[in-house]
Amino acid sequence: MPRENYQEDLDSLRDDVLAMGDLVLNRLDDSLTALEAGDCELGREVATGDTAVNERYLALESRCIDLFALQQPVAGDLRFVAASFKILTDLERIADLAANLGQYAAATDDALVPDISVVEIGSMTRSLVSRSLDAYAERDAVACRAIDAADDEIDALCAQASERVARDLIEREAATDAWEMEQLIDDVSRLLLTVRDLERIADHAVNIAARTLYMVESDPELIF
Repeated sequence: MPRENYQEDLDSLRDDVLAMGDLVLNRLDDSLTALEAGDCELGREVATGDTAVNERYLALESRCIDLFALQQPVAGDLRFVAASFKILTDLERIADLAANLGQYAAATDDALVPDISVVEIGSMTRSLVSRSLDAYAERDAVACRAIDAADDEIDALCAQASERVARDLIEREAATDAWEMEQLIDDVSRLLLTVRDLERIADHAVNIAARTLYMVESDPELIF
């Protein structure tokens, strides 16, 4: 790798990380649509269509390793490559969680998220991932700190949604026969898993912001 191409390689890595982010956001969009609409077919497509993300992740991970080994970046460049390397892992895990959401949608014939709070959580979570990628692209420390604060609201909504789902199950238990109860428990379990995975996606968005903040300001104490 000629040294004169070094800056081009760094710019290309940033662009490709963002392109992978767009791919992951598209998968997350599809999974949320499948959940809200009760679209089993779309859910199955998301659940089984992770190959493109995995291939891109492995290729970009290899490029980061090559940059470490062949160019031996220092100071700001080192932080950029290291942060990008870690952000790729967060994006790959978000894609895995989107696949989980697709599986939940594929397992039911009806919309899995009738409670508007869960739809709201999905929208807020998607926005947080997008904002974290914008912060990475713009090296925006202020936006990174705002993302950490926004995650607190998502955590609170997730706790409220989980409590509401559990309370509804308890209230309906006495009026439900054994077969219907089994179906209800399956649906409740998927709803709780949906809320849990949305919260985990938001956590990965915070990770992206934290890694970007370290990349920009170089203080390890700034990692959330």
